[in-house]
Amino acid sequence: MSLQNSSDDKIQVIRTQPDQSLGCSIIDENGREVPITEEMIQQACSELEKRLVKPAEQQ
Repeated sequence: MSLQNSSDDKIQVIRTQPDQSLGCSIIDENGREVPITEEMIQQACSELEKRLVKPAEQQ
């Protein structure tokens, strides 16, 4: 498996219940517990993909 795989690969996620909790949270700047959503994870992954730098070709 390579980190250079295309991000066009799609994996279907099937949840038994709509809006099912992912079971994890973060603490915001005001000390409140905020559940981490799938949308938050998808947004973070998209941001990381935008910043991906392709490695230089080896000779």
